[in-house]
Amino acid sequence: MITTRAAVLTKVGEPLHLTDIHVDDPEPHEVRIAVTHVGLCHSDLHYITGTVATELPVVVGHEVAGIVESVGSAVTDLRPGDRVTGALTPSCGECANCNAARSTQCQRLDEIRRRPRPAYTLPDGTPVARLGDLGAFSEHMLLRANAAVKLPDGVSTRVGCLLSCCVVTGVGAVFRGAQVRPGSTVAVIGCGGVGSAIIQGARLAGASAIVAIDLDEQRLRAARGYGATHTLNGGTDDLAAAVRALLGDGVDYSFEAVGSARTAAAALAVVRPTGTACLVGIAPGGTELTLPASDFFFSEKRLIGSYMGSGQAREDIAQFARLYQHGRLLLDEMVTEVIDFDRINEGFEAMKSGEVTRIVVAMPICSDNPTAEEAR
Repeated sequence: MITTRAAVLTKVGEPLHLTDIHVDDPEPHEVRIAVTHVGLCHSDLHYITGTVATELPVVVGHEVAGIVESVGSAVTDLRPGDRVTGALTPSCGECANCNAARSTQCQRLDEIRRRPRPAYTLPDGTPVARLGDLGAFSEHMLLRANAAVKLPDGVSTRVGCLLSCCVVTGVGAVFRGAQVRPGSTVAVIGCGGVGSAIIQGARLAGASAIVAIDLDEQRLRAARGYGATHTLNGGTDDLAAAVRALLGDGVDYSFEAVGSARTAAAALAVVRPTGTACLVGIAPGGTELTLPASDFFFSEKRLIGSYMGSGQAREDIAQFARLYQHGRLLLDEMVTEVIDFDRINEGFEAMKSGEVTRIVVAMPICSDNPTAEEAR
């Protein structure tokens, strides 16, 4: 067990509290990570604001990269010093969904996440929960070894952390979830971190037209750089009509990366008959959708969901890292700002403005540990 500093959510709606916690030693199939960088994700914000329920106290944060510092007795493919990013979806590799290359829907997830002792505790012994059994807003964390992906040379943890959530979620939704065909047309509603990754995925898939839709003009300008061929302000009165004015009868695929009933309905409305709308954004708990049945019966539209890229997270993250190495996937451009751990609450306040793509927290190891030089 070691003592480290973490940003702990103790009460919904209040700032994270930076305090000491104890981190347990790795179990046989776990590794302990010295965290170097963590991306701030809107999913974290959902838990902080209470739009999605969580137990308290809890350490949120999941878009993580760092350096392996110790490994469990059964770990053979990782060693101290390895630079890794972490997947939110550890898997058993044996159930029906894992065997069907859908590890994000592992049927034994609760079982493989179970530990004999809490991973995190306060100094008085109180257990501290971890979002997704990660809890990355901590200077040290535990990670199941089969959820860790080595970062290749030339991929720093500063951008490597993005691979673990917004990139695998967005690009994966294009290739694994919706399976976008070359030459097809795409609309993306919400152009933050995940939406920007979806736009890049559509470009890589060979989409002939990509319509970026957002309320923020700065994000729409950035979307052009990621591959959008058209932009629309999401505040328009009739979004479906605006898309049809650009591309005829609508788009072949739409992606919703906001997480609301209104934008989900818009995603279905902008696709043409036989088109596919893919919901990617996490909606607040209790959100229900009201959709026109005729879209499904007479227009043969499809509505699907995609969670964390709908595929094999470790394999996909490794492939996307190679795309970045070859200049085909833009990651540096997605980082709006890098901030110190002490400013994490300021980072979340900035996210609420909607003017950022991704804010990345640089943990103290980046400045006080010479072994972290490569991570920068």
